[in-house]
Amino acid sequence: MPSRLRIGVNALYLIPGGVGGTEIYLRNLLAALAEIDTRNQYIVYVNRETGLDLCPPSPNFAPYETNVKATFRPGRLLWEQTGLAREANAAKLDVLFNPGFTMPYFGSGARVTVIHDLQHRRQPQNFGWLELRAWELLVRMSIRSSRAIITVSESSRRDIVELYGRDESSISVIGHGVEESFFGLREDETFAPSIPSSAGLPDCRYLLAVSTVHPHKNWKRLLQAFATLRKEGMEHHLAICGLPGKSSGDLAAAIRELSLGDAVHILGWQPRRTLIGLFKFAEALVFPSTFEGFGMPVAEALAGGLPVVCSDIPPLRGTADGCAAFFDPESDEALADALRSTLADSEARAERVEAGLERAKGFTWRRAAERTLRVFLEAARA
Repeated sequence: MPSRLRIGVNALYLIPGGVGGTEIYLRNLLAALAEIDTRNQYIVYVNRETGLDLCPPSPNFAPYETNVKATFRPGRLLWEQTGLAREANAAKLDVLFNPGFTMPYFGSGARVTVIHDLQHRRQPQNFGWLELRAWELLVRMSIRSSRAIITVSESSRRDIVELYGRDESSISVIGHGVEESFFGLREDETFAPSIPSSAGLPDCRYLLAVSTVHPHKNWKRLLQAFATLRKEGMEHHLAICGLPGKSSGDLAAAIRELSLGDAVHILGWQPRRTLIGLFKFAEALVFPSTFEGFGMPVAEALAGGLPVVCSDIPPLRGTADGCAAFFDPESDEALADALRSTLADSEARAERVEAGLERAKGFTWRRAAERTLRVFLEAARA
């Protein structure tokens, strides 16, 4: 193994403001890698939409701007298999890091690929026929051909082993970090109280829900539980932040059907600092998802001292066990009960918040970067 590795970063998938948590993951991980690793050389392959700012301004990091347009996925995937493979050979890479599921089959460099989750296998009903088959082919190729796999939870590692037969010893579980801005958020006075209104909220107490509007995020059940509590006299509003998705139409229809138009606010995608401010002033985070890899908003809420009400599914147990009010995601009654008790029981709420603050100390991007770098070194050595 050379004394100084040449590490490529395949960022071709990234669409700024368009790929949700995987963008937050990559931006923060690269910044943390630049802080801890000044020895190895990094080449960050970016598309036309992302631009050069993704690459940290460190002497050992260099951007490589391609002509790829990530919003045209077939073209991006084709160039990944041909152009990126060619560039990897030309750069004589020792490692090619693929943080967005897919990778080039050919080309130099030991492949290290991140498989965030296997939703297409666990909930195939959320995918179109062609999308499902294409994704299965690409993910299978990544899992079978990568020298090392990184995933974000023990639950996802078990899925990879069970569904694809990958040797467990070659899969590293590296959880997400949380941005520094979330730690000490309750005491941070640099966030103006006007942030909620600037994002589109009226002057109100509110619950916060954060995620792309996709079917597995369980929006309708959340609205049904919320409607129950409003009928009981709860004054809180519900703020929904995230990119539009496959369930955007259904979400709007459910708001109309349940007559919640005055109390539910779809805020869409928000700039990062605005979103963090929305966490600060919220009464609780509610996260009703039926499927996750890690649950980044849950970790962020724990770090920010925000009460968490979330689905009782294995990845979220792994992230927030002992720090959140859990509920059966198939029951709107259970969700309503969890919200009701969280808002009413201040003592239990405070205990969970305190436990969450302690647990969140382990969710740092520096720790994630140190463990990721270790995987790079081991892959190059193998």
